[in-house]
Amino acid sequence: MDDDFEADEWADDEAFATDSDDAPTVACPYCGEEMYDDAPQCAACGSYISAEDHAAAPKPAWIVVTALVCLAMALGWVLLG
Repeated sequence: MDDDFEADEWADDEAFATDSDDAPTVACPYCGEEMYDDAPQCAACGSYISAEDHAAAPKPAWIVVTALVCLAMALGWVLLG
């Protein structure tokens, strides 16, 4: 068995390089520390994270605007007769 490779040859290999800056992170709902979005457990506090613990996505703006317009129209109809 011939081990004629240099250790620094493997250190520059792009296939095994990971860039942690590109991974999406979120705040842990228990301790507030940043953690990877797809991590099952917080590295800081050790709490297990489930899909129910993530904050719900905000409603689209057009739904809120439409609801407010309908409410204003109904209120105007009632008050102005």
